[in-house]
Amino acid sequence: MSVLIVTNTPDDWPAQIENVQVVAANDYLTDSKFSELRGVKVFNLCRSYKYQTIGYYVSLLAEARGHKPLPSVTSVQDLKTHAIVRLASSDLEKLIEKSLAPIKSDKFELSIYFGRNMAQRYDRLCTQLFNQFQTPLLRANFVRDKNGWQLRAINAISTNDVPDAHWDFVLEAAQQHFAGRGGSVKKRARARFDLAILHNPEDADKPSNDKALSKFIKAAEAQGIHAEMITRDDYGSIGEFDALFIRETTQVNHHTYRFSRRAAGEGLVVIDDPQSIVRCTNKVFLAEILSRHKVATPKTLVVQAETADQIAPQLGFPCVLKKPDSSFSHGVVKVKNEAELAEKLKEFFEHSDLIIAQEFLPTTFDWRIGIIDRQPIYACKYYMATGHWQIIQQKEGKTKYGKSETLPIELAPRKAVQVALKAANLIGDGLYGVDVKESNGHFSVIEVNDNPNLDAGYEDAILKDELYRRIMSVFLRRIEQRKAGLS
Repeated sequence: MSVLIVTNTPDDWPAQIENVQVVAANDYLTDSKFSELRGVKVFNLCRSYKYQTIGYYVSLLAEARGHKPLPSVTSVQDLKTHAIVRLASSDLEKLIEKSLAPIKSDKFELSIYFGRNMAQRYDRLCTQLFNQFQTPLLRANFVRDKNGWQLRAINAISTNDVPDAHWDFVLEAAQQHFAGRGGSVKKRARARFDLAILHNPEDADKPSNDKALSKFIKAAEAQGIHAEMITRDDYGSIGEFDALFIRETTQVNHHTYRFSRRAAGEGLVVIDDPQSIVRCTNKVFLAEILSRHKVATPKTLVVQAETADQIAPQLGFPCVLKKPDSSFSHGVVKVKNEAELAEKLKEFFEHSDLIIAQEFLPTTFDWRIGIIDRQPIYACKYYMATGHWQIIQQKEGKTKYGKSETLPIELAPRKAVQVALKAANLIGDGLYGVDVKESNGHFSVIEVNDNPNLDAGYEDAILKDELYRRIMSVFLRRIEQRKAGLS
């Protein structure tokens, strides 16, 4: 990807960097040779980004040309929005407190140059603020009150605001940023497209094991896609890719959702897309949409504290209670009597105004039907953990899984596949794992997962490498359609 630094005048950027072109803003806006460029990243270092200034138009036209501007018009607006600044302060509360703990004063100003500061101890905080506000040169102002350190304001600064003593560091930070993560560029054959795979190597319940992630990378490269593993610290680099594949457990109030939103906003092909994350990670939404479209489910109630007295007479005992955002069996309990019900209701209502209550269907296994692009691709039997009523048992900080068995999709019960497809199609056309219970010849959807497990040795037991190829082929087709303006 070519790199342009756009300034009011070329003199505003005091040095040349290899493979980086410095361009006057007027030239970028009016010279047709720049509008015809493709695959360009534009670092907008104009003196002002105010509405309808030349700096504003540089970012606006860069987006119209399909270039990747930094900052984008959205980032410029975020800097002005007090609510977003307060949200950033809240999200980074622990990091801010840790980073600024040694400071004796009640005020502090932090300069952020391409995500870095001259003092290394602030690097983590600078990275997170740069990821949030996506502007090359920033200045953050913090104040300490009775509640601790708060981010009061964060503003874009121009090259004229950089002290002379800082310029050597600014140039070093810029060179490292242009070179890519880690400060160097890996030599590789040029691929048609670039795919980011978001993962968390520290996650105990990651949706794909390391071998599966390697297979995704290999399958992508076979189709002309360079796939690169990224983590939450790489938020600022999303714009450099053509697609994002989230292989980390998703939540709405979480960086995975912010990655998805930003990638979708920048025109990337995204799985899991933001809509799928919102819809699948809340069981209240799933209960409502499945009921409305008459998808078979166990008898389900959405209750508030005022209506919780309906649970026992309508569902009987045992029954199942679920927090709306539960995953990996966390926040899902079976209650056997009125006393347990009252205890768990009190606990759950401390976290959510609505909870799910569901009839208990005892089975030895659940079906998991894997679906992508509205097509089933694998079927698994997930057996209950030994001596437990769920496929995952969380006990004393340890996780125990039941065994699994993968079958060709053609050998899975036709009704299980049909009801899974009907449920998944209500969510979207992404990648889903639909859990289905088989009880007395009837098939009922338990939930639709937007980030299903795809582990080497398990879900790929039948299709082997073909499973990864099929998923990457969906990315390839969608990227090509997006580039051709067909989606």
